[in-house]
Amino acid sequence: MVFGLSLLELLAPLTGIGSLLFAAYLYFWINKFEIGNEKMVEIYNAIRDGSKAYLNRQYKTISIISIIIAIALYIVFDWRLYSGTPYVSVAFTIGAAFSLAAGYIGMDVATRANARTTFASSKDLETPLKISYYGGLVMGLFNVGLSLIAVSGLFYIYGQRPELLVGLGFGASLAALFAQLGGGIFTKAADVGADLVGKVEAGIPEDDPRNPAVIADNVGDNVGDVAGRGADLFESMTAENIGAMIVGVTIALALNNPLFVIFPLLARAVGIFATVLGLPFVRSKNFTDPMVPMRNGMIVTTLLVVIGLYILITQTIINMNLYYASLVGVLASFLIFFITQYYTEYRYRPVKEISKSSESH
Repeated sequence: MVFGLSLLELLAPLTGIGSLLFAAYLYFWINKFEIGNEKMVEIYNAIRDGSKAYLNRQYKTISIISIIIAIALYIVFDWRLYSGTPYVSVAFTIGAAFSLAAGYIGMDVATRANARTTFASSKDLETPLKISYYGGLVMGLFNVGLSLIAVSGLFYIYGQRPELLVGLGFGASLAALFAQLGGGIFTKAADVGADLVGKVEAGIPEDDPRNPAVIADNVGDNVGDVAGRGADLFESMTAENIGAMIVGVTIALALNNPLFVIFPLLARAVGIFATVLGLPFVRSKNFTDPMVPMRNGMIVTTLLVVIGLYILITQTIINMNLYYASLVGVLASFLIFFITQYYTEYRYRPVKEISKSSESH
């Protein structure tokens, strides 16, 4: 027992901390590679500076709105329902702050990994695959770890009352909403502007850095598709965890098994372990298709998740029906991978038909 909690109860927050530490390790590993020549460094700095400037301005606006809403939540809920104890308002503030942090970290590592991946591609195939894959993994591990820490930490601080965590999900959702909408609008506006002015009016090739709108377009890709998606990913996982824990309260009361409440957090911890252990399998020397090593990594990770969930359920819930239900979810995610690959990869009929229909003479 530590702080009155068993090792099983501490598994989720400790795994979250470990996830952040491993993400930090990958972050510094990526930074050891070269950015490229002088021109690449110039473009890299322009995109990073633009991305940081946009997020700083956007986050300032979101922060002001979040503070106003947090005060309103304190007055409406905390003051009236909890005798002034700031349960909902504090959870809301943490959710918004962590969601914005998830987006910013994702943007930062993406801009760092992009240039290094490009430069490494001129030398071999294995290195750029690792840089790009690890760059995406940093955001994934950081988001999942941060969500586990936030949800499990507040859950224990608030006396194991999951209904008090609703503010956490609300704050994360609000921040993710602004991050996605603002970034998405920005990148689409810049993309259209770059195409219309650069290609149509000035005759500059697409994605040519001589067109300032191309730099803005790349900035938009990072603040919208990466930062916005990172904030949304944190929000989605946090809301899923809280919702599943609230459902678990009912089941725990019915079956007299309190582990149903924290089971969603434990299952998420299993996913982190499987992801880290499956990482070495994302490799293939002299490959011609980067999806091959990524597919290998996913297959191994999926098998580890299946094994990990079996061990977890048989040692805690002891209900095989729950294990069979979890297998359905794992199978669905596995099928989504291959279905998406079929409809988006150049080797298969859907993409070939679109390519052929787009030809002009």
